[in-house]
Amino acid sequence: MISVDKRTWRDDKSHFNKWLFCILALGSLAACSHDPAPVSLTGATMGTRWTVTYIGNAGSPDSDILSAGIQARLDEVNRSMSTYQAESEISTFNRMPPKHWFRPSPDYVAVLQTALDVGERSGGAYDVTVGPLVDLWGFGAEEPGKLTVPAAAEVAALLPFVGQQNLRLEGDKVMKLRALSLDFSSLAKGYAVDKVAAWLLAQGISRFMVEVGGEIRLSGLSTRGDPWRIAIERPGGTVYSVAAALSLTDTSLATSGDYRNYFEVDGNRYSHLIDPRTGQPVVHDLVSVTVVHPDCIIADAWATALVVLGGESAMAVALEQGLAVYFIRRRGETLAHSYTPSFVGYLDGTH
Repeated sequence: MISVDKRTWRDDKSHFNKWLFCILALGSLAACSHDPAPVSLTGATMGTRWTVTYIGNAGSPDSDILSAGIQARLDEVNRSMSTYQAESEISTFNRMPPKHWFRPSPDYVAVLQTALDVGERSGGAYDVTVGPLVDLWGFGAEEPGKLTVPAAAEVAALLPFVGQQNLRLEGDKVMKLRALSLDFSSLAKGYAVDKVAAWLLAQGISRFMVEVGGEIRLSGLSTRGDPWRIAIERPGGTVYSVAAALSLTDTSLATSGDYRNYFEVDGNRYSHLIDPRTGQPVVHDLVSVTVVHPDCIIADAWATALVVLGGESAMAVALEQGLAVYFIRRRGETLAHSYTPSFVGYLDGTH
């Protein structure tokens, strides 16, 4: 069981996925070539770590300049979207009374637009107004680590204040029609990855891996001249093993699952993933979802949405939306693996 750190964002993705991702990605750099040696940079953001591995060229900025620039972009996203910062844009909006227009930054608007779109396409399984319910169950910024089962009446009392239909987004301004709170933790890291990737490309860096808390974007080829090799973790057990190996370039991926962040009471397990339609933690056999998409923010949001949908519903929506998705489901004591047709081209022969 993983406890909730009071100092950090709620992390919807498996903490350990990022290490497997990085190990395999860096492994693809190990072969000798005539390319410049890869450079690896790292730092802290959003209650987690970021890592950028890149292959420079003669005109590349100094690594210290790149590191500072990356951190600046991440800090900008954090100042806008962290519910753990009292003066962030999202915290400011959450304190505002209903029926008052708020004009946030373009970053905030872009993230909210994506969230509303995925919310609609998922039939409400994904909803960034779920924050009060997340807090109630002890997984959010309010009373983190509480981890007790709330009374049914408490959940029912909050449900009327959850629902993206109570938001209005018009151009560069947003309004809530009734008291509610937003939580961007399920897609802000993906957006941050995209923002860093765009900045690196603007600096003339075209071969890189950007990773923030397990969300990844890849550009160009590895030093070996082939795609980056990335792993999907096999859930369960104390030894971390690979469920599938992927070959990727010029795309992003995100994984969401219910097997790391949860608590148990009287033998019952309660996931950190809350279904906004019911106010309850998800309970089904879908353990892990990995989404590959050109935009990391979209991969990030859909990974969460599909885990909430669960089972056959998740596969049906993924097919309907044309998403490249890898599913891992419980089958008694074993795990079953499946994927959509559009995911096949990313598999590296180990699945």
